[in-house]
Amino acid sequence: MTQEPHDLDDAGLRDRAVAAATGRAPFDLLLAGGRVVDVATSEIRAADVGIVGGLIASVHAPGTRADAGRVIALEGALVAPGLIDMHMHIESSMTTPRRYAEVVVPQGTTTVVWDPHEVGNVAGLDGVDWAARASGGLPLRVLVLAPSCVPSAPGIEVAGAEFGPDEMARMLGWDRITGVAEVMDMRGVLSRSPKMRGIVDAGLASGKLVCGHGRGLEGADLQGFVAAGIGSDHEITSGEDLLEKLRAGLTVELRGSHDYVLPGAVAALAGLPHLPQTLTLCTDDVFPDDLVTVGGLIDVIRRLVRYGMPAVDALRAATLNAAMRLGRRDLGLVAPGRRADLVVLGDLDRLEVLRVFAGGAEVARDGALTGGVPGAEVADFADTVKLAPLAPADFVLRAPEGTGDRVEINTVFRPRFTEWRRLEVAVVDGVLDLPDDKLVMAVIHRHGRRTAVPSLGVLDDWGSWRGAIATTIAHDSHNLCVFGRDPVDMAAAANALIACGGGMAVARGGAVIALLPLPVCGLLSDAPATETALALATLRAAAAEVADWAPPLRTFKALTGASLACNPGPRVTDLGLGDGATGELRGLFEAR
Repeated sequence: MTQEPHDLDDAGLRDRAVAAATGRAPFDLLLAGGRVVDVATSEIRAADVGIVGGLIASVHAPGTRADAGRVIALEGALVAPGLIDMHMHIESSMTTPRRYAEVVVPQGTTTVVWDPHEVGNVAGLDGVDWAARASGGLPLRVLVLAPSCVPSAPGIEVAGAEFGPDEMARMLGWDRITGVAEVMDMRGVLSRSPKMRGIVDAGLASGKLVCGHGRGLEGADLQGFVAAGIGSDHEITSGEDLLEKLRAGLTVELRGSHDYVLPGAVAALAGLPHLPQTLTLCTDDVFPDDLVTVGGLIDVIRRLVRYGMPAVDALRAATLNAAMRLGRRDLGLVAPGRRADLVVLGDLDRLEVLRVFAGGAEVARDGALTGGVPGAEVADFADTVKLAPLAPADFVLRAPEGTGDRVEINTVFRPRFTEWRRLEVAVVDGVLDLPDDKLVMAVIHRHGRRTAVPSLGVLDDWGSWRGAIATTIAHDSHNLCVFGRDPVDMAAAANALIACGGGMAVARGGAVIALLPLPVCGLLSDAPATETALALATLRAAAAEVADWAPPLRTFKALTGASLACNPGPRVTDLGLGDGATGELRGLFEAR
């Protein structure tokens, strides 16, 4: 599917569409007997839809036309625009683009805006180029953005590459790049660091999108972030945060990956006179088992409706509002002159997806693609875990020489919204004797750009573990992260990933009890998404045997964000303990 909107402006196609609309020629396809969801007027009205090539030629009174090469009787079903996911990472679903399309297109998603930030952090410009190429020829329109923060926290972590203004300008020069992906270095933007200023300015000069990541920004800092040229944000933490960012002029990509935020967001929106034009929807991150079982963007819409948002409003945010943000006059409406990206829904309560059309072709029906799996098998970037096997001794917390029988250390308190803490622990034979409810986290640089010496930290308020979990999915630098208590378990989990090229592993009793290989960049699998989903579900179950989860913060997903160094608060990285808010980097034993 082309990313270029002007293919519909072919004079011959427009001639045929006008002739069909005015009754002087037949339609190629007629969707008859349905009801159109008009997201411009909020109406649900009976209408037939006539299509010529990839173009909607006419939306007219039902039963007034029957001349078409093919007629599909919809029997009262709803016709809505194809869904647009405004911010997402295919990598979070652990699938290649073609396998991702295989799942989400039958769910009604016809366009996604992909930030291949994870691939870029592992494989650099070659990875971004691959992402754009691998997105071609699919029944899904993939609009690829240029990762802006590789790494996300310079000086605090080391990723597989480093992008500056020159790299950004180069990527923006590629026709298949739609804009600047989420600008995550908030501190750099606000301090006007030469690097971030150059990256944002390159985006502004290109005339393409400049997208943001404004986690925790408010007041003057939020105003400054937007004044720098940032146009959107998806890092919403509450209803009040949502309103402040809408009032600041940002396009908000309300995401489904943080469900606990959605009820408050819906309540806040209900207090406004109308749905803001600048509200769009996104998935951001969806694990493959969730993607397969409950869905991607369609699941976000269903949840918003359950929380009280009118269904037409939710659909408007996911279609017309998104198209307006993208500057895509060909998308977002069931109307003449628009692209025939359409989803047929059973009703507005369950939002069951019956059929999906992309560019006028029926690409999915009854939950499956009509044309089989698109694209060719992927075997790229299979050597990105550049590490020799590790030993249990690499995961032992040793006290500095000359330490007595007790020592104070820095700890990272609680998942996600982290805080610095100090903890006094006993030292036995030179080794820290941690309390049972403290966890060791090791981060090992895996990209070959620096010496791979394990960086060890201590996590507090993560429960009492009975094994180890390792992952090469570790936002955003995706170094090898290992969580556990027993060095033998930790080494077993780590070495399983080193051997298979990356993924996730769980070890207990010195042996690996679950393994999910993700050989492409240590992030993705080209297996069918259903297989990857099953493997992850099995691994999740094994992880629950060794870890103490306590939602909404202490969850399996928190593992992949535990090293997210750009966010405020301490994180364990391959360089030590870093704080994205201040740029500070400390050692385990270093007092402030």
